[in-house]
Amino acid sequence: MDAQSRGRADEIDPADQWVLNPRTGNYELRLGDSAAHRQAAGVAAPRRAPSAPGKPTAPSPAVPRPRRGDAPPGGRRGGRSRKVGGGGGDRRKKALLVTSGTLAFLLVGGAAAAYFYYEHLNGNLSVTDIAGAGTGGFKKDQAINILVIGTDKRSGSGNEGYGDKDSVGHADTTILFHVAKDRSNATALSIPRDLITDIPSCPTKQPDGSTKEIKGTKGTRFNNSLGQEGRDAGCTMRTVKELTGIEVDNFMMVDFNAVKTLSTAVGGVPVCLEKAVDDEDSKLKLSAGEHRLAGEDALAFVRTRHAFGNESDLDRIKTQQQFLGSMMREMKSKETLTSPKKFFSLAEAATKSLTVDQGLGSIDKLTDLAGELKDIDLKNITFTTLPVLDNPAEKVKATVVMDKALADPLLQMIRGDVSLTEVEEKEQAAQEAADADAKAKQDALLQGNRAPAGDVRVGVYNGGGPKGSASTTLNWLQNTKGMSKASNQGNAPAKVGATQLEYAPNQADQARALADALGLPATALKMGTADAAAKTPMKLTLGPDFQQPGTPLGAPVPQELPKDVQQAQADKAVCAK
Repeated sequence: MDAQSRGRADEIDPADQWVLNPRTGNYELRLGDSAAHRQAAGVAAPRRAPSAPGKPTAPSPAVPRPRRGDAPPGGRRGGRSRKVGGGGGDRRKKALLVTSGTLAFLLVGGAAAAYFYYEHLNGNLSVTDIAGAGTGGFKKDQAINILVIGTDKRSGSGNEGYGDKDSVGHADTTILFHVAKDRSNATALSIPRDLITDIPSCPTKQPDGSTKEIKGTKGTRFNNSLGQEGRDAGCTMRTVKELTGIEVDNFMMVDFNAVKTLSTAVGGVPVCLEKAVDDEDSKLKLSAGEHRLAGEDALAFVRTRHAFGNESDLDRIKTQQQFLGSMMREMKSKETLTSPKKFFSLAEAATKSLTVDQGLGSIDKLTDLAGELKDIDLKNITFTTLPVLDNPAEKVKATVVMDKALADPLLQMIRGDVSLTEVEEKEQAAQEAADADAKAKQDALLQGNRAPAGDVRVGVYNGGGPKGSASTTLNWLQNTKGMSKASNQGNAPAKVGATQLEYAPNQADQARALADALGLPATALKMGTADAAAKTPMKLTLGPDFQQPGTPLGAPVPQELPKDVQQAQADKAVCAK
């Protein structure tokens, strides 16, 4: 629905149909104008549109359900939109690409308002079948990893002139949003679009319902993980897992119009500039000092690359993070939280702009996610960027490679669910208690009998360990430990964040014996729910924490970031430089 057209009749704003029910203290959507309804809810009569002279005033009609549009080929209907300032087509084609994925992140940051969403907003959502990518959806009792993707696809009215109007889109702005298991903090990890990485093979759903396997590509830009060769968001999710060792639960994706519509719905986003800006490419022209940006100006701000820093994509990421933090503060401000009109506009703008996987494909599911995120304090949300270096293989620097010395401890902290900010003492105490309880439960798995070495059946996979780890481990198990029924299964279907042993309840004795032999910690043991057949092997997947057979795992997770890792807190206003 659109407050300017759809859902509006006789000049009645849909936002006016949100009324406060004094019995519950909540705003409710009035779908009709019956006296019985008003009396039951305890609300006043609705505001009516002015009537023409000599004509009676008509009652307010019910808000119509938005219609679900037919999905075009490829399964996508609609999308998010962002726009940039004016200018001729030739100039726009020269403008550097930034996607509205920066603002998709705000759908998470502002999710505290999600309880206002009603079923009629379902029709605004676009849902993508990601063919088994990810975990199948976030879980209430686990850490949450949402991949927020911004595409430079020129969908949405008025966006055809921004660069290549026929582009199928790339993963132009990507943020991995990690929410702590105890919901006390979150980390937003930006992944540079020009990072050279490997894109794995990706099963991709086709318009006719079939699944097509798209071959992987080695040594290519990260942004090619979406759109190119028919790749969908599920492929970007798989690429992020390969790159970081972090399993992604769900994705959210937007395009250009989201910046314009969301920044307008919230009443503008405050920004601060240390110097005046006049960027011909993005059409951003602002004086030094503070401004409140919406619509075209907001999109120009997040698109600009020549205005700040050293004019690189890495400095543009910092600017986008500043904008996101400011917009999150606006969404959580008292002025927004107490305005049903703003809530309604934000709900409409957000759902119209949003493409999600099936695990988030309804207002109910988004509301569940909102419930998990609503109590996170902005001071405990940290923006950071995956550390990178200039690509040493290039004479003219255009791409980057991961800086492992800085990236490894950062990724270990995220995988280990370590906050990048100082949480309150009571939150820390609660987390320590939860960790102790989890450790006790894990340690209990190691209590019990051990199977004889000759009875241990296990398939060994390499899921991110050193090259040749599966073969080396197999030889060690068979020749040193007498586990002759072990087998080498080669590379795992996907990389894992840490070494893990998956086994059935009736294989617990074998699992304990293998854990003793390899020095596996209790956290590496993953017991299933159903017993296995007699000759079914357990599954040992070696991760990046694996060094060599016989070397115990479980090295301590870093508790502090290296000083050179970029970070910024969502609650702090920073002027763009």
